[in-house]
Amino acid sequence: MSIESLLIEVVPITVAGVVTISVGYYLIKNDIDKYFRLRFAAKKEEQSPIFSLRLQAHERLIVFVERINPANLFLRLYTPGISVKELQILVSNEIRAEYQHNVTQQLYVSERVWNVIRKLKDDTLAMVNHAVQGLPEQATGMDLSKKVLQHMTEIADNPYDLTLDLIKKDIHQLF
Repeated sequence: MSIESLLIEVVPITVAGVVTISVGYYLIKNDIDKYFRLRFAAKKEEQSPIFSLRLQAHERLIVFVERINPANLFLRLYTPGISVKELQILVSNEIRAEYQHNVTQQLYVSERVWNVIRKLKDDTLAMVNHAVQGLPEQATGMDLSKKVLQHMTEIADNPYDLTLDLIKKDIHQLF
């Protein structure tokens, strides 16, 4: 085989290879650039103080949701012999205090998350107040706890779990 015939075979293959690689590079060049821009932007954002504040806000709202969840709330606040009215006041004050303690977190979460948090707080208060209205006057705090927890078991989708899922999705958008 002569050099001429070797070149005749190798040159078209080489040119085709270079053209294929060049076309492939230009087709994915924007994706590669975008990947590296996002990667370096995310690293910059992770180092910023606002990123830390946003992450802490999400953490605090998760704690808030867990603390106002009736399963945890009644377990924490119930004392033997407490009356319905006393427990209602205690629960209402606890929910409002927790909310007030976390109200500034709305600066660091999405508007959608904050609206859900506020609605969850209002719905929890309404659920407790509604349960009290359906109880006889001689009812105890235990009766209130049972009624609210029974109502929670009848709800198809637990709103506290759904809210936690929404907060987690919001957190994952930070990364």
